[in-house]
Amino acid sequence: MAEFGEIDGSSPSNTGDSVALPSDKTDGKTQCEVSVFNGDCGIPADMVGSQSVAVTLPDSPGLETANNSSVGLDSKSGIPRRSSIIKDGSRLHKERKKTVSFSSMPTEKKISSASDCINAMVDGSELKKVRSNSRVYHRYFLLDADMQSLRWEPSKKESEKAKIDVKSIKEVRTGKNTETFRTNGIYDQISEDCAFSIIYGENYESLDLVANSADMANIWVTGLRYLISYGKHTLNMIESNQNNMRSSWLGDLFEQADANNSKHISLCAAVQLIKNLNPGLKNVKIELKFKEFHKSKDTVGCGVTKEEFIEVFHDLCTRPEMYFLLVQFSSNKEFLDTKDLTMFLEAEQGMAQVSEDTSLEVIQRYEPSKEGQLKGWLSLDGFTNYLMSPECHIFDPEQKTVCQDMNQPLSHYYINASHNTYLIEDQFRGPSDITGYIRALKMGCRSVELDVWDGPDNEPVIYTGHTMTSQIVFCSVCDIINKYAFVASDFPLILCLENHCSLKQQKVMFQHLKKILGDKIYMDPPSPEDSYLPSPFDLKCKILLKGKKLGTTCISSEGEVTDEDEGAEMSQRMNIEADEQQSIPLKKFQLSKDLSDLVTLCKSIAFKDFPTAFQSQKHWELCSFNEVFASRCANDFPGDFVNYNKKLLARVYPSPMRIDSSNMNPQDFWKCGCQIVAMNYQTPGLMMDLNIGWFRQNGNCGYVLRPAIMREQVSYFSANTKDSVPGVSPQLLHIKIISGQNFPKPKGSGSKGDVVDPYVYVEIHGIPADCAEQRTKTVNQNGENPLFDESFEFQINLPELAMVRFVVLDDDYIGDEFIGQYTIPFECLQPGFRHIPLQSLTGEVLPHAWLFVHVAITNRRGGGKPHKRGLSVRKGKRSREYATMRVLVIKAVDDIFKTAILPLREATDLRENMQNAIVPFKELCGLSAVANLKQCILALSSRLTGADNNPLLVFNLKDQYPTMEPQGQLPDVLKKVVTTYDMNPHTEHEGNVQTNLPTDE
Repeated sequence: MAEFGEIDGSSPSNTGDSVALPSDKTDGKTQCEVSVFNGDCGIPADMVGSQSVAVTLPDSPGLETANNSSVGLDSKSGIPRRSSIIKDGSRLHKERKKTVSFSSMPTEKKISSASDCINAMVDGSELKKVRSNSRVYHRYFLLDADMQSLRWEPSKKESEKAKIDVKSIKEVRTGKNTETFRTNGIYDQISEDCAFSIIYGENYESLDLVANSADMANIWVTGLRYLISYGKHTLNMIESNQNNMRSSWLGDLFEQADANNSKHISLCAAVQLIKNLNPGLKNVKIELKFKEFHKSKDTVGCGVTKEEFIEVFHDLCTRPEMYFLLVQFSSNKEFLDTKDLTMFLEAEQGMAQVSEDTSLEVIQRYEPSKEGQLKGWLSLDGFTNYLMSPECHIFDPEQKTVCQDMNQPLSHYYINASHNTYLIEDQFRGPSDITGYIRALKMGCRSVELDVWDGPDNEPVIYTGHTMTSQIVFCSVCDIINKYAFVASDFPLILCLENHCSLKQQKVMFQHLKKILGDKIYMDPPSPEDSYLPSPFDLKCKILLKGKKLGTTCISSEGEVTDEDEGAEMSQRMNIEADEQQSIPLKKFQLSKDLSDLVTLCKSIAFKDFPTAFQSQKHWELCSFNEVFASRCANDFPGDFVNYNKKLLARVYPSPMRIDSSNMNPQDFWKCGCQIVAMNYQTPGLMMDLNIGWFRQNGNCGYVLRPAIMREQVSYFSANTKDSVPGVSPQLLHIKIISGQNFPKPKGSGSKGDVVDPYVYVEIHGIPADCAEQRTKTVNQNGENPLFDESFEFQINLPELAMVRFVVLDDDYIGDEFIGQYTIPFECLQPGFRHIPLQSLTGEVLPHAWLFVHVAITNRRGGGKPHKRGLSVRKGKRSREYATMRVLVIKAVDDIFKTAILPLREATDLRENMQNAIVPFKELCGLSAVANLKQCILALSSRLTGADNNPLLVFNLKDQYPTMEPQGQLPDVLKKVVTTYDMNPHTEHEGNVQTNLPTDE
């Protein structure tokens, strides 16, 4: 589109708008090194006009000036600035670089109203003006005091021409959503969150701008949208309704606290009142704010008036990011009515079947003011309450109960498992305690381990043999298991029994098991006619014993079996590198037939190789794999390992070399289909975070249904795939880290005060093709309400096995950098604006500590989950990925499936073509590929009314799908919109389009 305010073809020697041509060298740095990456709102130095004059604001450190074009230098001192480059790669192997946030918004002034935005625009700020030729100009933009014009300087043009009349502005778009941005050579170096465009004039020209921070971009977008709606009456309108609901609500609270009607309350009472409203605030900070306020007003005495109380609350409890979000959906009001809220819930939060009655219920539940409740308005405080409520947590509430099919065979589930459950510290010298069993069972663990040895007084004991771990009595553990086995879950519990007792004490073991656990033990023998184990549903409230079993031909009271002794293996491995599972010689021992008969569905056998297992292993026989040997199988035979686990159970236990009770990565074995990956529950950290987070789904019942591609006999999957998975549609995960709340100082940190410099890592864990991580910039000295405003995108090739982990760290730490984390299965993510409750290293919820994020999930090739649909990239026909058929060498089956190849290919083409057709429509609406049709129609609404307030377009809702009908001559831009929409009316129908637009009905 044409660019207003610039003269093309001007000589580089002219002052003002002249630019420097890109150079291969920039102060000895490569272009890659001086480019700014995601999260920094700057522009590569070689794209910036070398003679452009930039006005540096007092509160804007680090902006380039006319005579200092070197990217890394501070404009005032010439001292190299700290880098803003986001570190790439693993934190373990590369030096971690600090990043800093150069925010142009004063930290002591919170933007919490439209008048704040207008005042900031009148004061002006530096913005970067982006041209279609990839050149960027630093300009100082400001709003005229009469709010009639937007100006910029310096410019070659006369001052009266270097401006845009507010009346000519048609629309303000956020993000990089104009042709100038999309086709720009520096698209990837511009932050989505800092970019915005002003669409103006009859020809819909665009002025494309980049702010120095996301919050400054929000200020301009919010202020301009108010001006478009209300013109010169903007401030009058704002002042007439500004904070009325908040003031009346807080006034009522103050009067309740002022029982004596003395017009003031004590400082202590005021502090406690605000603390009750915002529990995350520290008492010291609230008290200090009141004292600062009194000092600035020269107030004598310690009492607090109503006006002071309201002002301090406003200063401490207003979250600017919440305000900017509210006005984005409020049609430029200071509150959301039921129509606004309905659109927000439906278009952004992904809620289905939302009505204005639904919105009214939300308002009644979360709006604190009486006025808002009566009028059906949601104020900023009510909106904040709603977004911080459990309804807006990131975890899908449907997954808080058992929601998966529990009638599949047992081998089709991942099973939450514990290793050496009795240990509460390390594997060699640590104490044993029954609390290990209580903790694991309460956490939903469905497989616990009992390592039983002869004890004194003819009482078997549990401990790790050949080590110095302490002992606990076997019968007391049976009592605990009986008490807690089905507290967290009704689904079957597997007791992994490592029996090292003499025949005499085996008899005692049998008596304890029968007496204490009784009918809970599953005793039905497996049926030879069956090919699979029973389902978790069929085995509800039953205990399965895993252990050695005598052969069916044994008729005596005992017999000989091979010993399972992980303790002996660890003892022998202490000075030997763990190599092969079979290198440890197997011992024999005598097994009681009574004890043997208690083992039915989980008979322990030794693994030899996959061909042998496929030929002779029965479905009720279970092999245990040493972590090292299992890793070798996963690397050397990834396809066979997955196929093995389709019908047979596999248990993986930690390497004997992990005497410190460290944990293996469970994802390494889940990707092979291994059902029982035994973890050291006593050791917190990343690996346990993954385990706890994974089994949080499906009601934390301890069973998670494995991906279909790992269960179906005709499917093929390799555990080490580094590309997309055949037959599985990749998903694109878009995450924006917006802000944080109440981050504590790391527990193990040295004494450096309570201030932290937080930054956030977003990690993806899953198959190798999905593993990735990204980090935000660092926010200096702000753990209370840091603003990040950074967006990331990840491709997820096997969504059913992917997990997302959010980690908050301290960039200026002494001793310990860990602040908090939250790990969630990809399938449990809720789309929209969500709060994430942070957890400590040991899994406890950190009080009042939150991350605020936006989540969107789109499908790279169309389709996707309901309310999570979209499109992110266009793919040419030649590069499309079609479903393929694996030849089974069974002629009858292969011939049948051959006939499906062509229809599947045609269906893929149809789906791709339909999805590709909708991309131009989204672009013409000024939205990114993440948007859905509801958001597109909402964005169009501002353009569909002519100068005489008559509709230019109406929607005909009589047919199954809405159609656009022009009501006369349309501008070229709207003609393109109609043409593009008519090309694909059926591609992404998401229910009836409910808008306030004119219709034919």
